[in-house]
This record gives sequence, C-alpha cells and structure tokens, in this order.
Amino acid sequence: MKLTINGQEQEVSSETLAALLDELAYDHEFLATARNSDLVAAEDRADCPLAEGDRIEILSPMQGG
Repeated sequence: MKLTINGQEQEVSSETLAALLDELAYDHEFLATARNSDLVAAEDRADCPLAEGDRIEILSPMQGG
C-alpha cells in the first residue's frame, strides 16, 4: 500500500504502525509517531492499523545545541 511517510510517498507491506517501524528499521524506543496528524503512543503502535493513503510522521530526538 502507499503511505506518505515524513512527507515522502512510499510503498510498504506493513499493516500496523509497529510493523511499519520494523519494516523501515526504526528503533521503537526513541520515537514519536503520528498517523494522520494524531499522536500514537508507543504502547498503541501494534494495534494501530494502516490504510492506503495514511500520512505517517516518525520523529526521533536529535542532539545538538
């Protein structure tokens, strides 16, 4: 299915947000995630279904000053 991930359209096979993070090789612990502008808590990602056209934002903390 096609999703927009961080502003880029991508074809993925994952059916849940947790599976998507695995597919894209993200470290689940240090992320903030949103689906269609709604925050998804880490404990809810496995139960968060994805659908064609969803907009996913994946943010990781950055160090710097």
